[in-house]
Amino acid sequence: MLNISKNSIRKFIRLSDFKSFELVKRSQVKQAPLYIMLGCFVILIIGLFLPWTQNISAKGYVTTRQPEHHPQALQSVIPGRIENWFVREGDFVYKGDTILYITDVKSEYFDPNLLERTGEQLDAKNKSLESYDIKIDALNKQYDALKKAYELKRKQTLQKLNQAQNKIRMDSIDLATLKNNLEISADQYKRTKELYDKGLKSLSELQDKQYKQQEAEANVSVQQNKLINQQNTLSILNIELLSIEQEYANKLAKSQSDMQTAVSSKMEGVATMSRLQSTLSNYSERQKFYYITAPQTGYITKIITKGLGETVKAGADIAIIVPDEYDLAVEIYLKPNDLPLLHVGNHVRLRFDGWPAIVISGWPESSTGVFGGTIVAIDQFISENGFYRVLISPDESEKSWPDQLRVGAGAEAFFLLSEVPVWYEVWRQLNGFPARFYQPKQEKNEFKRKAPIRSIK
Repeated sequence: MLNISKNSIRKFIRLSDFKSFELVKRSQVKQAPLYIMLGCFVILIIGLFLPWTQNISAKGYVTTRQPEHHPQALQSVIPGRIENWFVREGDFVYKGDTILYITDVKSEYFDPNLLERTGEQLDAKNKSLESYDIKIDALNKQYDALKKAYELKRKQTLQKLNQAQNKIRMDSIDLATLKNNLEISADQYKRTKELYDKGLKSLSELQDKQYKQQEAEANVSVQQNKLINQQNTLSILNIELLSIEQEYANKLAKSQSDMQTAVSSKMEGVATMSRLQSTLSNYSERQKFYYITAPQTGYITKIITKGLGETVKAGADIAIIVPDEYDLAVEIYLKPNDLPLLHVGNHVRLRFDGWPAIVISGWPESSTGVFGGTIVAIDQFISENGFYRVLISPDESEKSWPDQLRVGAGAEAFFLLSEVPVWYEVWRQLNGFPARFYQPKQEKNEFKRKAPIRSIK
């Protein structure tokens, strides 16, 4: 049976005919599965006590945080008609390169010499402003001349008034003298008449005194009329002075009104000139919008408005340009149940579509083909899809993300949480509890409340 001898007895004896040999052979065969099961059980028990890193997995896509790094739509500021394309889909363009050329579709901009004609209107209005300046200067001189003439005329009339007043004073003095002479003559005539009645004076002497009295009365009457005439002359001169003041006030007011009208017309011309300048500047700037240029360096990925002769509206998308350089990030959407477990600054493991990877979420150190990231932003409000958005940027302390990665690529994130035994994680998953279901108890700082101090009266 041990096959020690070269003389075998297998051809004389069949072991299967012996019952004891069958029993021995059957017992050896049944012990192998037992040992295997025992070994698996031991391995399972040991594996349940291995450390396991709790994690939350979520799917998202690659994006960028910078607004200018997102795909951008090229738009036309003005409505127009497409005349010529200078690029094709997939072309690389630099900032300022011409994408397409459009022409105006509004009738007020059809004139090919629009800028020249508007410039001519501006020059004409400028010359009219110069004529207004000349007119205003002439009116100012006219006003000054009228003012000087008024002063001279007023001084002349005032001098005549002074002369008339002096004459009135002189005539008043002469009148007073003549009245005194009249009184003397009347007194002499009275005394001479008394003496004549007594026979002491002759008739000729009496008549002489009577003549002198009458002559004095005539002189007084003449002087009174002369004084009245001078007073009338003074009144006329006062009226003339008022008339001069009124006349020149009207002339000065009219001159001032004409000057203000000229100034107002000039201001209207200045306003019209400003509007023409603004219109000319708008026309000049509008012609710049006929050439739609690239706002940044990148690739023309899609042309939305195609063909020639097609009309585009102002603000309508014409083409899509994607920047050639951008800072990548990953946009992940999380369930509200998992959101309280994450904070800005937490580390994340990422797997990108198209890059081979072996991921063991509970043992991150054993995973290959994954990349590191850091949470930089968590939305404070829920999205329309019922999840919260989380932004993840590359972790600079780890290897950089692939250079071939593009915006829009799919990604899967593994948010690493606490480290627990495998048996705890299995139990948590079977019960449907969230990660970190049990939190360590924090010692409460107990303090004794003191009784309030009462004042002693």
